[in-house]
Amino acid sequence: MGLELATRMVHISRRRLLQKASATTVAAAGIAGCLGRGGRSLDSVTVAYVPIYPNMQHYVMEQEGFYEDVPTDVTIERFSSGPSVVKAFASGDVDVALFGITPAMVLVEKDTEGGVLAANSRNGFKVMGTTEFADLYEQEGPASFEHFEQEHGRKVRFGAPPDGSVPDIVLRYWIQEDLGVGEMESVIDKSKVPPGKAVQTIPSGDIDATIIQEPFATIIEQDDGFGELAWSGEILENHPVTVLFANQRVLDDSDVAQSLVEQHIAATEFTTDSPDAAAAHAASVIGSGVSEDLAKAAMDSKASEFISDPRAITEQAATIGEFVARSSVV
Repeated sequence: MGLELATRMVHISRRRLLQKASATTVAAAGIAGCLGRGGRSLDSVTVAYVPIYPNMQHYVMEQEGFYEDVPTDVTIERFSSGPSVVKAFASGDVDVALFGITPAMVLVEKDTEGGVLAANSRNGFKVMGTTEFADLYEQEGPASFEHFEQEHGRKVRFGAPPDGSVPDIVLRYWIQEDLGVGEMESVIDKSKVPPGKAVQTIPSGDIDATIIQEPFATIIEQDDGFGELAWSGEILENHPVTVLFANQRVLDDSDVAQSLVEQHIAATEFTTDSPDAAAAHAASVIGSGVSEDLAKAAMDSKASEFISDPRAITEQAATIGEFVARSSVV
């Protein structure tokens, strides 16, 4: 499987970008590509990651020593957000990154030559709300937004990550395309709330709902005062969350690129076979309130799906790209 996947990675070129009219539509639009075009040998690579649960493979690769099998020196750098990785990647400070599909799209828009070596995760969000709003939504569906505003004299207050992030795009798609209740900004009041902060923000009463990833969705689910409105795997079935993205230097070194894919596959298999151990690795690296017990509990969530084959996200990556292009979000 490693050889096949390595030789079938998703490759992004500026020419295809122009043909598709938007960088977002080609982030994983096809399984093509060509490893080792230049036959170069790399002395070292820098791997960047954003410390979020969907990047599970990185935690396994780091803690289990899988990076040591990559035939070059690997340096690991931690970044606080996708945009910060984009900046470092665009400046040439980063060679490989585990981050959201939308930052990868932004890099293509910035003319960065690179490609998706592997998918990391998909279907990774839940839309959660207070029991009041969750019950209203269960009864009335799309009409619940208008009825909530009529009853409370204000729109539903949603806490969500920044505009252009993967959860923001999925939230917009849910409201505008799936529910068809209008432009997001006209339907809800959105405030920027990082995933880890939503756990405190909803109980405080500052927001009525959020779109959130694991392991934080598991925390909210354990509280009787909140309920699930929707799962992103039903909003956009098999949509990508995070990916393993590499620059052209890495793509031109077939040994390094192929090894990264093979180690990624090994990490995905490890996560499937030993979910508690993988969760413990994630907790030890992420920190920031993610305990080992919480990380293990979140493994049982339908929003925890870890994969490697980029073909598994191709169709919905294109759908997201087309939606982003129409919405002019990224």
